[in-house]
Amino acid sequence: MRVIFMGTPDFAVGTLEEIIRAGYEVVLAVSQPDKAVGRSRELKAPPVKRCAQEHGIPVYQPKRVREQECIEYLRGYEPDIIIVAAFGQIITKELLDMPKYGCINVHASLLPRYRGASPIQWAVINGDPVTGVTIMRMDEGIDTGDMILREEVALAPDETGGSLFERLSGVGAKLCVKAMQAIASGTAVYTPQGETGVTHTGKIHKELGCIDWNRPAAELERLVRGLDPWPGTSVRLGDKTLKLWKTRVIPSERQADPGCIVRVGKESLCVQTADGLLELLEVQPEGKKRMSAASFLNGYAVEEGTFFKRG
Repeated sequence: MRVIFMGTPDFAVGTLEEIIRAGYEVVLAVSQPDKAVGRSRELKAPPVKRCAQEHGIPVYQPKRVREQECIEYLRGYEPDIIIVAAFGQIITKELLDMPKYGCINVHASLLPRYRGASPIQWAVINGDPVTGVTIMRMDEGIDTGDMILREEVALAPDETGGSLFERLSGVGAKLCVKAMQAIASGTAVYTPQGETGVTHTGKIHKELGCIDWNRPAAELERLVRGLDPWPGTSVRLGDKTLKLWKTRVIPSERQADPGCIVRVGKESLCVQTADGLLELLEVQPEGKKRMSAASFLNGYAVEEGTFFKRG
């Protein structure tokens, strides 16, 4: 089975490596173009590109895979199947119809829940007890194709976007190879999703991480975990930004207006929200590394009654 693999971030690397370990012939890896990062704006290759190069697999990085020139380029590799995992571009019908076995997508949710770009973060933010991975045959819709395999994953109480990202990546990699084996043997079952329970997610933007103290503490605690490691959540203390990395909910009757620091201890500080207190346990002052709240309080004078502003 000749495979074209399309993916970009770390999430997709595990799937590519699992396909290689399973003995499939990956004839081409397609990834997003290199990006300029940091103050130096130095170009950085995406993780899938680096992985493919390590295995001697040719890499193609089109700006727009939908362009006819790109489609014809891919056609020249005569793929039997195209595997897509967090690629980041829309796949056109001409490309979907190209390989014998179609385009198969590794999607990090239990479809039809969380169709779209950021299912992992929203599973944490919304407090879902269970999420998972779906392997589906792609069609022209956004994550609307027939399902081949699904596997559930329970979220830990302290689950972050980053930890769930890693866990689902591993599950998706093995599930993808299992689906490929079923497809090749003719035993794969394609199940329509239906429209019951459909939800959609868009891209995560930095603005989502601006803490609004007029929300309940439980919601904010999940937001902090869901947006760890990117883009993180933040507040303003005076004229400085403070990122929040680890928090805890303390049920409490309202003691002050939302955003007010109502308690400063040796190892943490508590902030009033719309419902309950949010205890800050790990933070990151502007221009500094992540640190415990205890370390932060040793170096910064914070008084009870001070208000955090929205980040």
